[in-house]
Amino acid sequence: MKLSTSNDTIAAIATPNGRGGVGIIRISGAKAVAIAMQLTQQSTLFTARYAHFKRFYAEDNAVLDEGLVLYFPNPHSFTGEDVIELQGHGGPVLMDMLLKRVLDLGARMAQAGEFSQRAFLNDKLDLTQAEAIADLIDAASQAAVKSASRSLQGAFSQRINTLLDSLIHLRLYVEAAIDFPDEEIDFLSDGVVAEKLQQVRDNLQTVLNEAKQGSLLREGLRVVIAGKPNAGKSSLLNALAGYEAAIVTDIAGTTRDVLREQIHIDGLPLHIIDTAGLRDTGDAVEREGIRRAYHEINQADGVLLVYDLSTELSLNTQIVDNLSTVGDKSESYPQTNQKLSTVFNPLALAKQFFDPIPAPEKLCFVANKCDLVAQEPHITRIAGYTHITLSARQDMGLEQLRTHLKALVGYQDAEHSPFIARR
Repeated sequence: MKLSTSNDTIAAIATPNGRGGVGIIRISGAKAVAIAMQLTQQSTLFTARYAHFKRFYAEDNAVLDEGLVLYFPNPHSFTGEDVIELQGHGGPVLMDMLLKRVLDLGARMAQAGEFSQRAFLNDKLDLTQAEAIADLIDAASQAAVKSASRSLQGAFSQRINTLLDSLIHLRLYVEAAIDFPDEEIDFLSDGVVAEKLQQVRDNLQTVLNEAKQGSLLREGLRVVIAGKPNAGKSSLLNALAGYEAAIVTDIAGTTRDVLREQIHIDGLPLHIIDTAGLRDTGDAVEREGIRRAYHEINQADGVLLVYDLSTELSLNTQIVDNLSTVGDKSESYPQTNQKLSTVFNPLALAKQFFDPIPAPEKLCFVANKCDLVAQEPHITRIAGYTHITLSARQDMGLEQLRTHLKALVGYQDAEHSPFIARR
């Protein structure tokens, strides 16, 4: 529904639903002061930015409540209009009665976001700052709070305005070269314009990189844990979550529905999704769980294909003379040229579940239960895919997995996210 742009006086409860020690009702508009004076039976104008302790009266002069009245005159208020805040006791019924009294005195119920809309229309906020209010409220980590707060203070807007100023100055150089071709200094040929244009491009790329980090703080990363039954998917979910979020048993097919947990890795919100084991089954309930699993896989930013190292390794290997023939040389994922008789073939495993196989940027192989085969946790690349060996139950190798998940989307840390952003 389109928000009203009228000059009506609006009111709403500003505190969350439910019981609380304090409840706040905010009023904005030309009638705000008059309504507050009638509500409190005040005969003189309220002092601006001063807390007045008053009683709030019903229509029959009965006392509804008592609390504080704060007056913020225009244009020096959040909305740019006259604003009144009524701070009383936070009982839900009491708040509803007090709000109804305010509406009866001439205000109307504010629509969703209307206070922020009025602030925007009165040049108190720009759009990025208005969005930052919602981001600050919805922030799920300390890093997201800090970034949203910086956006609310105008950090993002300042960066954009700086870029715009640079482009305006660049345009002046170009126009000067066109309008004054006979001048001794040729702005176009002496490299000044090219240098300034490169500076603008570099600054724009920096802002884009920072915005990407900010969007990760706001929206997070969707990661699906998939694989055969009893591969240790739920154990991995529990290990990442830090508590027993999923039931773990030795019975294949224990998980039949989608389980979701949200965790944070250095400020990065991570939406972990545990799914039913992928296999052919005649059980209708399990089949529905598998269908939902594939739906989540298609929507995910990353997929962890978990397999049981103690049983799967012998089923999906290929004979090679050298690890480098199937591996990739990488500084991030060190390789060796150790002679081996067999090496795990991840594509053989992936082909059992996917057609086509997801790209290496999305799919990661997780060899679980390394403690059962006396292997140390490690991370490497095989056939272009990241391959992490760990033990979820023994908490071995999880730090390598967390590092990989951050690298999956290029996340650095909160210091590289100076403002919140949207994709």
